[in-house]
Amino acid sequence: MSKVKEFELLHQQEKPLLIGNVWNVQSAKIFEKMGFQAIGTSSAAIADSLGYEDGEKIPFEEYFFIIERIAGSVKTPLTVDLEAGYGKDAETVFKHIKKLSELGVVGVNLEDSVVKNSVRSLVDQDLFSEKLVDLNKLLQSENIEMFINVRCDVFLLDAEDQLNQAKERIVSYQKSGVDGIFLPCICSENDIIDIIATTDLPLNVMTIPDLPDYNKLTEMGVKRVSTGNFFFNYSYNKLEEKVQELVQSQHFKSIF
Repeated sequence: MSKVKEFELLHQQEKPLLIGNVWNVQSAKIFEKMGFQAIGTSSAAIADSLGYEDGEKIPFEEYFFIIERIAGSVKTPLTVDLEAGYGKDAETVFKHIKKLSELGVVGVNLEDSVVKNSVRSLVDQDLFSEKLVDLNKLLQSENIEMFINVRCDVFLLDAEDQLNQAKERIVSYQKSGVDGIFLPCICSENDIIDIIATTDLPLNVMTIPDLPDYNKLTEMGVKRVSTGNFFFNYSYNKLEEKVQELVQSQHFKSIF
């Protein structure tokens, strides 16, 4: 069985697959040491760590270098946050995914929003679905396996009539042949249950304060949970606290 098929099976467990989102080799090794079944890159965290804004502002070549270092340093299955694909057309996105596949990457996230002038907005549903169809055809033509997890951003962007719009988009995306659906910022139990009833694809949610706990998500049928860039933010908030403590105390014991 291929690594991609094994990763796909992790989305069919009774308990949700918990993804540790990483930004460098060290963070990836920590999640691997803690026994996570899979890890994923956080594009926002990696961009921030290199001084870029999120939203494909980091050149793909620089992003690929970080992914390559992570993939070569851990054995845990790795999925990549590919944002909108780092390409306007399916052919360009395909070339990027092919390069990731050659590294042993088992999955990618593709999102239905883009950032322009620091403002994120949803893309046209039909055009995005067509792009997914074309991408799957290209992958199949070269027998490249990849778990395609589509990130639908209607809840993230607090879009109008977000539940119905999410359901409509998910139905369209499922027809394109993708493997999973990711709805960051969904947190209502009723909304989650409604979405799960709408699609046969495994639902991925993101850790936010109002999200139900892990056991409740299991009961509802959620199949994947992502930690986003929140561990990255937490780490550097704690670093700032320690630096401030050192400056105020004028003593070095706080570091150790």
